[in-house]
Amino acid sequence: MRKNLGNKTLICPLPVFIIATYDENGVPNAMNAAWGTQWNYHEVSILLAPHKTTDNLKLKKAFTLAFATKETLQISDYFGLESGRRVNKIEKAGVHIEKSQFVDAPVISEYPLVLECEVVEMRPVEEDFQVIGRVVNVTADESILNDKGEIDIGKMNLLTFDSAANVYRLVGAPVGHAFQDGLTIKNK
Repeated sequence: MRKNLGNKTLICPLPVFIIATYDENGVPNAMNAAWGTQWNYHEVSILLAPHKTTDNLKLKKAFTLAFATKETLQISDYFGLESGRRVNKIEKAGVHIEKSQFVDAPVISEYPLVLECEVVEMRPVEEDFQVIGRVVNVTADESILNDKGEIDIGKMNLLTFDSAANVYRLVGAPVGHAFQDGLTIKNK
């Protein structure tokens, strides 16, 4: 039996992204954002309410997008708890910054997978912004690479946000092969 729960948007899993930017004085900032996705082959889309980060995005036209992991859970959650307008979150969290070689944005060393992006567009959506970013480089810690030098998501302990329960969950083990497992039905 099914139960109607009303008008609730529930998309899962949601990624836990950490968006890092520089402000007008070159001070790095980071925020936690879960309303994001791949926009096309080389672009990402993130919905953001007005924040210090959106000010920085308008100014610098660049950001990095890190993937939160079990190991970065505490700092990742913290980046969503305080405003960069009131506190230097990077300093308070004690994370390490490297300047991206490809865009005018910081790379937070504690995150094993980071997309370096240029802002393509910031579309107003009511009071918020849809940020479209073009990925110009991906930087990955060697600890998450397989024997071929490719990213192995299974090595990351990747976090997702469960908006139904307001908890973080881990991405699980592979259970099938895309574009392959359905062939048994297709070929009947």
